[in-house]
Amino acid sequence: MTVVVMGVDALDPDLVNESTHPNLTLDASSAVDTIESAAGEPSTHELWPTIITGLHPSEHGLQLDDGVAWDNPVLSVGSTLADYLLPDAVQTRIGAWLLTNTSEDAFRVPATYYEENGLPTVFDGYDAATFGIPNYVTNPDEEDREHRLRRKMGTLFERDPEAKGGHRSDDPLEFYELCMEMAMVRTALVRRGLRSSKYELVFGYTSGLDLVGHVSYDRPGLQERAYEEFDDFVADVRRDLGPDDELLLVSDHGLQEGVHTDKAMVASTSPAIVEDINSVLDVRKAIETELDARDHVPQEPQYEAEGETGSDDVREQLEDLGYM
Repeated sequence: MTVVVMGVDALDPDLVNESTHPNLTLDASSAVDTIESAAGEPSTHELWPTIITGLHPSEHGLQLDDGVAWDNPVLSVGSTLADYLLPDAVQTRIGAWLLTNTSEDAFRVPATYYEENGLPTVFDGYDAATFGIPNYVTNPDEEDREHRLRRKMGTLFERDPEAKGGHRSDDPLEFYELCMEMAMVRTALVRRGLRSSKYELVFGYTSGLDLVGHVSYDRPGLQERAYEEFDDFVADVRRDLGPDDELLLVSDHGLQEGVHTDKAMVASTSPAIVEDINSVLDVRKAIETELDARDHVPQEPQYEAEGETGSDDVREQLEDLGYM
């Protein structure tokens, strides 16, 4: 049995319904509580470490300071002086400029951080595969296409504290296409992890819906279209599930009119998982409960003759994305 978790940044419970998005609501779904950062809204930087540890940001230590993650490598030089010498608003603008005009990703804290600080994670003690989880980087020297696309967006996605939602795009339509490609990349990697039959837990993350939502506040049709397309992506994962596998979707917050909202969301093929989650703080325990309920022994994949395996479409998708 494999538990597949898809972390879907900004999947908003108010923007999905069973009839339009059957694969985003699955067999059971629910709005859940999230946590606000010092900046006054839920923060991706803080919340994915919370989701994988079950710890409040004040406990795991990855926190924002007025919207800027000063512990991040690109911002750490001189950050102590900045705390004393720069007003909060100026710090925020410097952070926005640096993250827009450098190649640094804001969410690249290595996985070793957790062990070094005695922090438990949902991956401890399980055969697990992870793809792109913010602030849980298993190999800082490797990137996938979502990382590369995020670093090369230029004016397609710029941080702007004066803009609604804090971001702007010179071409929202072109940006939308990039975001959907990023979501496809991570979906394909999750599918490959599942079909390999090697893991008890496959946990992948994508920021596609979040990014589209930040620049579509005056183009609501783009956000609606993104939800429809991502529903199709999840349908592919759902078709790959074996009879004993379970799928869980989890978000860190919602997003409406360009701004993070204070409700996250979970959905699962297992109603029991959803019943166990009332807050982002409950996700880790709910996943572990499901994993411990049934033993899973990793297996060597059974490769069939060409054209006889259902994984051909996954291989084709990875080839189209430049992985094979």
